[in-house]
Amino acid sequence: MGEGDVSRVAVVDDHELVALAMQGLLAGAGGLRFVRHEPTVSRLVSRACDVELVLLDLSLRDDSSPGENVAAIRRWGAHVLVLTSGEDPYLVRAASRSDVCGIVRKSAPSTALLAAIVAAARGEHVATTEWASALDTDPLLDAAPLTERERQVLGLYASGLAARDVAAQLFISENTVNDHLRRIRAVYQLVGRPAATKVELYQRGVEDGYVPRPRRG
Repeated sequence: MGEGDVSRVAVVDDHELVALAMQGLLAGAGGLRFVRHEPTVSRLVSRACDVELVLLDLSLRDDSSPGENVAAIRRWGAHVLVLTSGEDPYLVRAASRSDVCGIVRKSAPSTALLAAIVAAARGEHVATTEWASALDTDPLLDAAPLTERERQVLGLYASGLAARDVAAQLFISENTVNDHLRRIRAVYQLVGRPAATKVELYQRGVEDGYVPRPRRG
């Protein structure tokens, strides 16, 4: 806990309106106090830790990854609750593998958001559908059931690498890569989402969270 029975909260988001909305939400809640807003994690951790919880935007525009951001905040000494608009399953998956208390939609009802913030400030895990659906053991957004190796092959190949370059990165043969690609295409065909071309493979990978979306400018 922070001062007395009050949990101190910071927001990391590159949209000031989101921070203002969170500040307003916390202002009406007992036991929570908004401390500050920063546009990046590097700015947040540049001074001594002064909060118990950080509300972290899933997709920042500084090319940082959710995993890197969460790790930096945890080393700094605060818990992390990730806020998402639900637009990028790849980043949701990345966040789900990190040391977060939970993943919550920004559009969730205010009562649900506050309950999640209170629990996360205590270091408790916050069970939400966003977090549950991101776990690799569960289907994500009706994702095609690919193995971990197939996901690696898809991610590298769809990012623009040739099969031989994918093989070199994964230390397997080019023939093995092509076998994986045939299997991946067959799986997508079976689930009614054809991926005959490299462009279609890229699109399916983005849809299922196996391939990152292009970064915003």
